[in-house]
Amino acid sequence: MINGYNEIENMAGAFARTLGRAQSSKDKLMDTLQTFLLNPNVVYLVLVLGFLLAIMALLSPGTAVLEVLALFSLIFAGYGIYNLTINLWALLILLLGVIPILLVVRKFRRPIFLLLSIFSLAVGSSFLFRGDSWWQPAVDPFLAIVVSMLAGGYVWVITTKTLEVAATPPAHDLSVLIGQIGEAKTDIHQEGSVQVAGELWSAYSDRPIRKGSRVRVLEVQGFILHVDLDSRYDQSGDNA
Repeated sequence: MINGYNEIENMAGAFARTLGRAQSSKDKLMDTLQTFLLNPNVVYLVLVLGFLLAIMALLSPGTAVLEVLALFSLIFAGYGIYNLTINLWALLILLLGVIPILLVVRKFRRPIFLLLSIFSLAVGSSFLFRGDSWWQPAVDPFLAIVVSMLAGGYVWVITTKTLEVAATPPAHDLSVLIGQIGEAKTDIHQEGSVQVAGELWSAYSDRPIRKGSRVRVLEVQGFILHVDLDSRYDQSGDNA
């Protein structure tokens, strides 16, 4: 009986020691994870990534994926900012840098605003986490220089290219045909064909137009042109 009790006690002790070691390993793992998550270099990289994703989301709204990734990245970076010592002046510069990029995307498409935004992102993020002095960043200087150059270059290229594409008229913008003069290749009323800008188009008119007459494009409906007789010419093609 006594031997049975001793065996149970030994098993209980072994189980308790196992739980203790497991708890100790868990605590060490949590400490290691927290140390990693609160490493200024790691938080810095996630912060820059979050801003890059947010800028991409501004340039390509509606994707949802970019917005969600940017949100999670900035939340993670916010956790680090909350738990680490920061320079408030650098945080202010970083936040103010959002204004120029919004101006670039929404209204004023000038390079100076984009440069201001890139400068704010580079300086604000690099000096955000405070080292021994207010002017000494906790982020590794070499890492900050490399990331700032890569991130700044990426923002410049993707923003300028996106704005160029947005400013370029679509290759098939048929609205440019409105007001142009063409020639009726068939008799036109309910339907017919006209040649405008060197191409043959289906067309219709509100009144009969003879073949060979000069016509003006009034509107575009899909790939069909609404035309009328050009007021400078009569049905025979002579000047009015």
